[in-house]
Amino acid sequence: MTEPLWTIWWVWLAGALVMAIAEMLLPGFVFLGFALGAAVTGLLLLVPGLSVSLPVLLLIFAALSLAAWLILRRYFALPKGQVKIFREDIND
Repeated sequence: MTEPLWTIWWVWLAGALVMAIAEMLLPGFVFLGFALGAAVTGLLLLVPGLSVSLPVLLLIFAALSLAAWLILRRYFALPKGQVKIFREDIND
């Protein structure tokens, strides 16, 4: 019998690649957090003997994505209280 698609490691890494490309088109650290979560989930599936159900796998993916997003936001966001002000319009 064929194993389910969500248990194949390269499917998660391919999804991570798609989300990383989406991050380049639509920046904001959202897709990058999901991409990092999917990549680490795919790497976890490479561990021999690891068999998890779909709900557990989705929980791992969600937790890793949230952690990645929080880390990215902490290190790459503007300093607290600082607002980016644009003085010139690109169309001028």
